[in-house]
Amino acid sequence: MSLVIADSVKPSANGTHHHPADDRPITLEVRNLSAGYGDTVTLSDVSFAIRRGERIGLLGPNGAGKSTLFKAIMGIVPPISGDILIHQQPVSQATTRVAYVPQFEEIDWKFPVTVYDVVMMGRTRHIGWLRWSRKGDVHDRMVWDALARVQMTPFANHQISELSGGQKRRVFIARALAQEANILLLDEPFAGVDANAQNIIFNVLEALCNDGVTILLATHDLGMAATHFDKLILLNKTMLAFGRPADVFKPDILAQTFGGQMAIWKADPADSTSTMIVADHCCP
Repeated sequence: MSLVIADSVKPSANGTHHHPADDRPITLEVRNLSAGYGDTVTLSDVSFAIRRGERIGLLGPNGAGKSTLFKAIMGIVPPISGDILIHQQPVSQATTRVAYVPQFEEIDWKFPVTVYDVVMMGRTRHIGWLRWSRKGDVHDRMVWDALARVQMTPFANHQISELSGGQKRRVFIARALAQEANILLLDEPFAGVDANAQNIIFNVLEALCNDGVTILLATHDLGMAATHFDKLILLNKTMLAFGRPADVFKPDILAQTFGGQMAIWKADPADSTSTMIVADHCCP
C-alpha cells in the first residue's frame, strides 16, 4: 500500500452548531434503504434522520455507494427496498425542494451556456417550461442574488467552460440557491478546489444552515469532516456509523469503513480524541 496522506484528526466543534435539546423537525429520513443499478446492489440497509439546518458529512472510500445514496434521494435511482422521506412524505409526494450538485466529471462543462444561464436553470420550476424570465423580474433578481452570495457576479456572462474548478462548483451552488432548495446534496464539491474557494463555499453553506437549509455533503477530507460538520455518516456499501465526529472517529469504525486503504494509530496515547490517520491514494 502506498501511503501518501497524513492527518492528525482531533474532533472539534469549529464550524458546527449543535443543539443539545434538538427539537428541530426532521427534514430527511432514510429507512432501511437498499439501492443499485439493474441487478447490482451497491447500497444496502442504510438508515438515518437529519434535522432542519444540520450539516452532515458523508464519508467512505470510492465505490462505497455515496453517489447512489444521493441519486436515490433525488429519485434518479429507485430504491430496491426501504423508504426515503422528506418532511415525512415519500420523495414522489414531497413539496420540499431538493438540489443536487453532482461530481465534477458528471457534468458536461463544454455545453455552450453562460454562468447566468446555469443559475437561471434553478428557476425553471418557478417560471414553468417554455417560459422566459425578464430583466428585473423576481426570477432575474433571484439569480443575481444567488451569484452575489457565492461571489460569482463578475463572471455572469462567462461561458461555464472558462471557469476554474472552484468557480464551477460555486456556480452550481448558486443554482441551488436560485432553486430555493430546502435540502442541498453535494457530491465531492471540494475535489480539486483550492483553499480560498473552499472557504468561500463553506461560508455560503454556513449561512444556508443558519437559514434552515439541510446539507448532506460527501467528502474524502477527514480533517475537514472532523471539524466542519454536525454529524457524519460513514458508508461502505452499508452504513457503518452515524453520529457526531467525536463519536464516529474511532479506529475500529474507520478501519471498518476504509479497510486496507487506511492505516490508523494514536498520535498521542494520553489523548483519547487524537488519532493519526494515513490514507492511501484512494482518498484524495
